[in-house]
Amino acid sequence: MINDNFVIGIKKSVPVVLGYIPIGMAFGILANQQGLSIFEIFLMSFMVYAGASQFIATAMIASGVNAASIIFTVFLVNLRHMLMSASLSPYFKKVPSLVQAIISFGLTDETYAVDITHLKEHVPSTSFFVGLHTICYAAWVISTVVGGILGNLIPDPARWGMDYALSAMFIALLCMHIKDKRDILVAVCSAAFSLFITATVGGSWNVIIATVLAATIGVSTELWSKKLSLSSSG
Repeated sequence: MINDNFVIGIKKSVPVVLGYIPIGMAFGILANQQGLSIFEIFLMSFMVYAGASQFIATAMIASGVNAASIIFTVFLVNLRHMLMSASLSPYFKKVPSLVQAIISFGLTDETYAVDITHLKEHVPSTSFFVGLHTICYAAWVISTVVGGILGNLIPDPARWGMDYALSAMFIALLCMHIKDKRDILVAVCSAAFSLFITATVGGSWNVIIATVLAATIGVSTELWSKKLSLSSSG
């Protein structure tokens, strides 16, 4: 008998999957054009499973960049996953470490948004995460391979708006997560910090720094609101 939480996880994967399919195909097409074989595209998606990092790594491979530089760049780009996993960790205290390790592999920007929203209203369920992460993972791997097979049939993915699919999905997931004015403040501050850091400093640290600064503002605002509420009630 299929677990209800597993089914819920599959259902909540639908918005993510719909975003993964076009962007995954776009990656496969681009990777094919840059010289990667179908097997290499499959292997990268199967082992790395990180959209932005795969796009960057593929471009660096095509440019002949050495392996150490590619690995370090991908590491920097994915540092944000440490922040995401840290915010999820309080909900996994009773989940075995091995299960946590398996679930963590499926943690992406998109699955994190669904995870954290679900956890705020439901008790943590291993079946839910398995259902959500497995379907999203499979959709990404399959769509990238299909894109690689299509190859040059779609020579200009940007012409069809495929390059915007990932951004559109991020925006949709963000809107689902915003519930009050503080959430809007944090989102706006995060975007502003990221743009400012990118324009002035550059590099791949903008996401990490912007997230920390915006989160600090969010927590400070919440503490200040609680302090005012206690003062007025007192």
